[in-house]
Amino acid sequence: MRRRVIDWRLMALAMLLPMPACAWPGESMQTFFERGRVSTVVDIDNDTLLLTGSDRFYTSGLRLSRNYRLPSDDGWESMGWRMGQQLYTASSIRRLPEELAALDHPYAGWLYAGLAYRRESSDGSEIAYGLDIGCLGPCAGGEWSQKNLHRAMHQPRPAAWSTQIGTEAGAVVLAGARGPYWTLGPQIDLRPGIAARLGNIFTDLSAEATLRAGQLRGDLHGSGSYSFFRLAARAVAHDATLQGGWFTGTEARTVSPKRLTGEAELGVQWQSPQWSLRISVIRRSNEIKGLSESLGQQDFLRLSIAFTR
Repeated sequence: MRRRVIDWRLMALAMLLPMPACAWPGESMQTFFERGRVSTVVDIDNDTLLLTGSDRFYTSGLRLSRNYRLPSDDGWESMGWRMGQQLYTASSIRRLPEELAALDHPYAGWLYAGLAYRRESSDGSEIAYGLDIGCLGPCAGGEWSQKNLHRAMHQPRPAAWSTQIGTEAGAVVLAGARGPYWTLGPQIDLRPGIAARLGNIFTDLSAEATLRAGQLRGDLHGSGSYSFFRLAARAVAHDATLQGGWFTGTEARTVSPKRLTGEAELGVQWQSPQWSLRISVIRRSNEIKGLSESLGQQDFLRLSIAFTR
């Protein structure tokens, strides 16, 4: 009976994107693809890039996205697609399955693709929503990706992908909003934001605030550079990379998530009319219930490269 109820939940989640899509203001979807200004973005998250020898927990995230942007009455509208893969491993990839601690992070891979819509106002405020569809577990190809990358880079091979979270199809609805920029000085501003995810892979609610300082430009036609500092808090209802999905069997090795987590990000961004480069270091707090903060927190580097034509 529980499996049947969850099946209907997934069907409801998959229906949420077309409903707001029909209500999108402004141009049609075809017009976005034909006339929109195109931006291609590559996002990379990786703890190894910090050159500290770390390779643990949320160890890798790769995402390719393309957005089509058009002017609207009071700003911009954009829509686009994205695809990506996220990898999660234990605190040490050298540990054999029998050596993993009870509270160690499970091995997990999440492979997904999705659509998104965003509306930006001239004051910097924005709303966005979208839908990701993907696969958790062996079908995500996490073991293949990490082992072949490590082989090519002559790094240690991960030893416990055989314990990863079981296979499950996933759907995640995303929605978020950011307030207008609050000007604190000639070259300093602050912007709050809130975001939510709902689905059988991630269900959570987060709030954040980002402080920027430098040459601030609010549109794609400007050039400049600035530094930024972001603080975020997240309330977690479900995280399948820790506790398994709705359908994951009880034989899968899982842990319980902490219900409140946080992260801090410090970085710089450079932007020209065509290119954008963003690099930052993120510290994420412990996400596993019962694990100490000193053992559970992690740092990783985030790199984003965008080309607009």
